[in-house]
Amino acid sequence: MFGLRLPHNTQEHTASYYAATSIHPEPYPKLEGVIDAEVVVVGGGFSGVNTALELSERGYKVVLLEANRLCWGASGRNGGQIIGGIGHSATQFKRTIGDSGIQSIYDMGIECVDIIRDRVAQYSIQCDIKWGYCDVAIKPRHMRWFEEARQEEKSKGYPHTLRLLDKDEIKEFVGSDAYIGGMYNATGGGHLHSLNLCLGEARAAQTLGAQIFEQSAALRISEGNKVTVHTQSGAVTADTLVLCGNGYMENLVPKLAQRVLPASSCVIATEPLSSELAHSVLPQDVAVCDPRTALDYFRLTGDRRMMFGGLSNYTGLVPDNYSKIMQDKMLQIFPQLEGVKIDYAWNGQMGIGLNRMPQLGKLASNIYYIQAYSGHGVAPTHMMARIIAQAISGDGERFAMMSKIRHWPFPGGRYLRRPAMALGMLYFKAKDYL
Repeated sequence: MFGLRLPHNTQEHTASYYAATSIHPEPYPKLEGVIDAEVVVVGGGFSGVNTALELSERGYKVVLLEANRLCWGASGRNGGQIIGGIGHSATQFKRTIGDSGIQSIYDMGIECVDIIRDRVAQYSIQCDIKWGYCDVAIKPRHMRWFEEARQEEKSKGYPHTLRLLDKDEIKEFVGSDAYIGGMYNATGGGHLHSLNLCLGEARAAQTLGAQIFEQSAALRISEGNKVTVHTQSGAVTADTLVLCGNGYMENLVPKLAQRVLPASSCVIATEPLSSELAHSVLPQDVAVCDPRTALDYFRLTGDRRMMFGGLSNYTGLVPDNYSKIMQDKMLQIFPQLEGVKIDYAWNGQMGIGLNRMPQLGKLASNIYYIQAYSGHGVAPTHMMARIIAQAISGDGERFAMMSKIRHWPFPGGRYLRRPAMALGMLYFKAKDYL
């Protein structure tokens, strides 16, 4: 039996742009009483919702439990950027997974984007999806990285065209003097309304028979031939359990909590921009990231707001004036936005893993888990959910490969790991400025 945890204070979504513009505001019911299922999924973000959807598509009887509202955590607070790739540098695990494993992870990094593309089309999900993505360079070494990445992708047969951009060409995409160049991906990345995507996927799962409950935190888990998840007012008994709590799992399963560090990030969204002003900042309406450790990321929303994110840190602390800090950062990149009102500001936690590779595995023969996307989860969550669903339905090849990767607990224990990681982040931030 896993230990008792205290539930989150049940609440609505944070006061974000996403919550204010959600097209699925109706809540799901709270679990009352005892029910059964073939699979119970804990966690209603992208991982949990897509696990439920993948299994429902395969005909399983699924129950999904969320402690607050669906997509209450990182899945409903992120920058909405669709970026391919799984984790960071699969080659570091060559001794464990071999060349075939490295190739499989590379292929999954392409497939994860295609899952979103196909899912939006199949279920007619309205989420302001837009294709086009730019990495931007601040220093000459960033351009060298992009060129190396472009050549490597070309050698591997990457199906999307990557275009290197010089200082003049980058302004075709980003109306700022802050960058010396970049790399443009027209069809392999993009951006969308994260909350509407996740809620649309939940509706699809429900249509296929999944039962979804909100305000139903998992408090205790009983193991056995069947597994039972206990909530405040009910319980679900199932053949299989999938844990998808990520950075918000808290200490429900101590072994998992030791291997993920919740880190904060902040986002602002402006008032709607005029078409002329929107064109001046992002002429091609692409999603943008820079390559620093504590990066800036930004894009336009469907109603032409500038959404600007960053201020990542491992301390877990968010400054009281983070909205002003983020606005100042935005104005450094886009001074033409001076005087534009900030309508929304929010923050949240992302689950960081020590080796920056998504963590999935088993705690028992019938208990699976997924967590730790390290700030890069919109597309990879969809892939990990598919791998878990495949494993449950009898195709465990990719799950077996991914679960070979060792995920170490953070050094320093519960109280010292965060300051240790914060110091490490300071080191890499310092390197960014050199």
